This record gives sequence, C-alpha cells and structure tokens, in this order.
Amino acid sequence: MSIEARFDLGYPGFSLDVDLDLPSQGVTAVFGASGCGKTTLLRCIAGLTHAERGRLVVNGDVWQDSANFIPAHARSLGYVFQDANLFSHLSVRRNLQYGQSRVPHAQQRVDWASAIELLDIAPLLERKPGGLSGGERQRVAIARALLTSPRLLLMDEPLASLDLARKDELIPYLERLHRELKIPIVYVSHAADEIARLADHIVVMQAGRAVASGPLTETLARLDLPIHLGEDAGVVLEAVVAQRDAQWHLARVDFAGGSLWVRDGGQPIGHPVRARILARDVSIALGKGEDISIQNCLPATVDEMAEDSHPALTLLRLKVGASPMLARLTRRSVHALNLIPGKPVWVQIKAAALVR
Repeated sequence: MSIEARFDLGYPGFSLDVDLDLPSQGVTAVFGASGCGKTTLLRCIAGLTHAERGRLVVNGDVWQDSANFIPAHARSLGYVFQDANLFSHLSVRRNLQYGQSRVPHAQQRVDWASAIELLDIAPLLERKPGGLSGGERQRVAIARALLTSPRLLLMDEPLASLDLARKDELIPYLERLHRELKIPIVYVSHAADEIARLADHIVVMQAGRAVASGPLTETLARLDLPIHLGEDAGVVLEAVVAQRDAQWHLARVDFAGGSLWVRDGGQPIGHPVRARILARDVSIALGKGEDISIQNCLPATVDEMAEDSHPALTLLRLKVGASPMLARLTRRSVHALNLIPGKPVWVQIKAAALVR
C-alpha cells in the first residue's frame, strides 16, 4: 500500500508539479528551502488547496482524481500547523474533546488514554493554552490531531516557532510517534537535525518540483543531486548500540557494514540509534594505516564518482558493506590514489554524530 500524490497547480509567479509515490508507513520528510512548495504540497494533500489537475490515492482510497474531490473536512487526516492553533477559551481537555468528537465512536482508532500517555499531557488537561509553553501547546495540538483517528498525519514545520530548548523538549515525543504509531506521517521541514532524526523517506523540493524522493540514506547518498542537510552532504545510518567503553566515554554502534566508535550518548546496549556522517569527515586510504588518531577505519569499495561544487573537488560514493557513504576529496588526491569505481579502499571516519 502507498500514498499516490500527483498535483499540477499554477499561481502567478509559482507552480507546483509533483508526481510522488510515498510509503504508507513511517515518516516522509518534505525538505527544501523556503518558498520551494513544501506547504503547498501539504495543503494539496489535505484538500485545503484544490489542485484541479490532481490525483491523490491513500492506501487504495481515491481522495481526488479528475472526477472526485473529497473536501478537507471529510478526509481522514490530522493536520498539525507551525502554530498550535488551539482554542484559547477552552481548556486542554475541551480542545482534545473537540478533536475526538469529529469522529464517530465506531471509527475511533486512537483512544483517549493512548493519546494522553503518548504525549504526556495528563498534567495539562485543566489548563488553558495561554498558560502553556510553546512545546506543551504543540504536544496538545498533536494529541488533538491523533484523537481524530487519522489515516494520515500531516505536520507543517511543527517545531519552527520554538526555541532550541522547546525543540529539544518536543523531539522525543515525535520520535515516540515514529516508533509506536502505525499512522504514516508527512513532515514538512527545512531543519537538517529534524530530518536526520525523524525521517525514513525524504522528498526534496526545489522551485515547486520534487527533484528527489526515496529512502533517507539512499537518497542522501545520491551523487547526481547532492543533498545538503545543513552544512554539508552526508549520510544517516541506522545502527544499534553494541558496546560501551566507560573509561573513555565512548560507545560502539554497529550498522550494516561495520562498527563505529562515537561519543557515548547514554543509550543502553541494544538501543537503535542513527549516526550522521558528513562527506567532509571521511578520508580515503589504500591501506588500513597504523598509529593514526582516527579510531574508525573500515574497508570499503569506491562505488561512484562525480564532480563537486568546486572544480578542485570530487564527491565519491562508497560502499561500506551494505551501507553507502560519501567522501569529499580533492581531484589531486583522487589522481594520486588512482581511485576508480570498483577499487577497494579504507575509509577513515574522522567524526560521526549520533542524532538519536
């Protein structure tokens, strides 16, 4: 099952033209610069914007095509905006009851107790939105959306209005949604840290077009369209904590291709984590090397090479076991090492950061 989203929409000075097949589980992040069409795409999926040339099919049910258009209020979806949009005159409890009341009892798939526990808002129920922090308001807004028992949850920059402390407060709750709910989430953001922590699938928007779409790690490793999540190109690897070295405050994480030693984040053995490795932090050697400060040195194969943003540089995609990795080298280094696709090498990883 999948979500089929095809929209062709034009405004003076802007057009949206996308043709997407999205997974019906996990978190799909819609990523791109301001003005690229992220929110317009989300509004078309929600039915808040009617793209007359459009088709939307959610797990086999047609929400829009050339002959049909289900209006926004009749679509089984939840929508969380950048601003929580709570009713200021109602208590948190009444705000949540409003969301739940939109769904007939027989169709309710998310119960009251589960939503309250998942977002940890039981202590807030009798308070009004004006007395809540920004993070608390967003948790209530998410719980209200969940209580509509949506088949699809849309989130439009839900952390953009929060300061860093409030973002850090809310991110773990979003990770719980990711782990514990079977509801597919389409998550709009331009923030690299949110994408790296939450996304399973990514859609990259540029000037109203979806220029890339696919699983997060594989899409980030593309050389035909290097995607910069923040300061540089790089990959995000799924891993698990396998060992901790208390003396040096390090942890070993295993991924499909090897192991990495990283700063110990306190996660228990067996806990799933994500490691982000930037291309600029990966160097290449023809031998394993001895007596070097770099702790992470893994066998790899050169998979593909491409010109980078400056004529002095080359971007390489490598295969480390089953996992892709990127490295940025000077063209002179590529020539000196005689690097070509298929050549076995050793990757030396200078830094890897756990993002969750």
